[in-house]
Amino acid sequence: MTISTEHNTDKQLTEVENILAFLTDIGINHRYETLHEKTFLPGLKIEQGTLLLDLEKLLYPGDILHEAGHIAVTSEATRTCLTGDMKNHDHQAAEEMTAIAWSWAAACYLNIAPDILFHEQGYKGASDNLIEAFTNSTGFGYPLLYSWFMCEQPNHPNGYPNMLRWLRNDAYTQAQLK
Repeated sequence: MTISTEHNTDKQLTEVENILAFLTDIGINHRYETLHEKTFLPGLKIEQGTLLLDLEKLLYPGDILHEAGHIAVTSEATRTCLTGDMKNHDHQAAEEMTAIAWSWAAACYLNIAPDILFHEQGYKGASDNLIEAFTNSTGFGYPLLYSWFMCEQPNHPNGYPNMLRWLRNDAYTQAQLK
């Protein structure tokens, strides 16, 4: 599938390509598909744990990381059950904040500008606040990443936003707790 230039600049298309290569590398399944229904984030939908991308409708490359964050922080036992609205899968405030923290770590890893991830049209008008909070290391959501042994605490020399693992692994977490 060709990436649409109708809504996206060449720089955004490069960001999309880099993000998708990263998702492939870490094991988050994704595929191109024409999405006929309206979706929460334009051009993106999660179905059975796979991220569906309609690049003709995608408006913001950073949204890919946010949706991938939901997949990454979901228990691997239920990851393939994720479909549609994450609120239907018990992704409430804590999981939402953790997906945001994961997406920030991924954006840092990929060298993506904060305003690509936290674009002005998203996050209920709080994008500037999120950029400030995460840039100043006062963001949120990393405690769950830490509790699942996906990262170290931010004050650790190699701590958050550096990640130890990109996908939640319940067996690994249980082994670490023993």
